[in-house]
Amino acid sequence: MRKRVIAGNWKMNMTGTEAKKFLKKIVEKINTDKKEIVLCVPSIDIPIVNNIIKNTKIKLGAENFYFENRGAYTGEISAEMLIDQKVSYVIIGHSERRQIFKETSKMINKKIIKAVEENLIPIICCGETLKQREKKETLSHIKKQIEDAYKGVDEKYVKKTIIAYEPIWAIGTGKTATADEAEDVCSYIRKLIKNLYDEKISQEIRILYGGSVNKNNAKEIFSKENIDGGLIGGASIKEDFIDIVKA
Repeated sequence: MRKRVIAGNWKMNMTGTEAKKFLKKIVEKINTDKKEIVLCVPSIDIPIVNNIIKNTKIKLGAENFYFENRGAYTGEISAEMLIDQKVSYVIIGHSERRQIFKETSKMINKKIIKAVEENLIPIICCGETLKQREKKETLSHIKKQIEDAYKGVDEKYVKKTIIAYEPIWAIGTGKTATADEAEDVCSYIRKLIKNLYDEKISQEIRILYGGSVNKNNAKEIFSKENIDGGLIGGASIKEDFIDIVKA
């Protein structure tokens, strides 16, 4: 039985002061071990959030990192730095990193390999644009993203990774794939993992849906066989996150 994951992606939101105030309202209400609850927060907030959640079941995640151990990489943070602050998850390949910051598939692959080697759990994002969906290119695009992401990743690490299907056209737009549409793609992703590795690994890996998930649609989306939770953006910095966790 795959344990559900509800991961919040705060993006570039929440000062340390705001984070303290917000978490004071929600921590006790989302503190559960029935699901894996992960807060992926801006790097500057990591020590603050770590201090607040350290005696809870809630896990700490980062929104990004670099694949080198240390060196002349101004503005970057390493796996070692994250681990020192009790971070155990990291988002990799989010569409905003790909589109705005021009991260390539090769760079994303290097980050995934580094993460698993350092015992960080990568939340690997994939998803198509509206144009790609309209041209019926969703599955071929997802296939390439997944194959590129897992290139050279040893099978012993794969079941510890998490995949998040986030259609780009649904991120922060208020639009969302229907539960059936999300299930179709997540089912396809599971088949891709089976083809790349084997049936056992494909049944163990967790696949999330993200893209305007809210307290009203979360229950239906999470009820689908191949959807093991959600990567939550805007709603993760609102008290609505409590309802999503409970969905």
